[in-house]
Amino acid sequence: MELITKIKQAEAEAHQIVEKAKADAVTLADQGRQERRQRQERAELNRRRAIDAAVEKARAEVQGEIKTLKAQAEQQRKQLRDQVQKKVPAAVTKVVEYVRGTPGAKTGGQGPRKG
Repeated sequence: MELITKIKQAEAEAHQIVEKAKADAVTLADQGRQERRQRQERAELNRRRAIDAAVEKARAEVQGEIKTLKAQAEQQRKQLRDQVQKKVPAAVTKVVEYVRGTPGAKTGGQGPRKG
């Protein structure tokens, strides 16, 4: 009788051990899933931060390029304006000479005919 009781008690203990092992396995699996999800969330957050940083860096570089290009364009406009301003008096003189029919004009001194 005592042996049967010990066997039943051992079976009950074995059953409890199996149930505890199942519960522990479920707990470990849940923990594993949570850890994976947390790692994925951290990786996604890091990825977003890296993308945002890259976009901000590119934006800053483009803004710098824009300033440089605007400065170059302004410098070129100024140079062109200066070059044109130097030629204006001579061009005005030629036009006036042509209109007046002054011999210094390249048309051979024959301006527009009057009358």
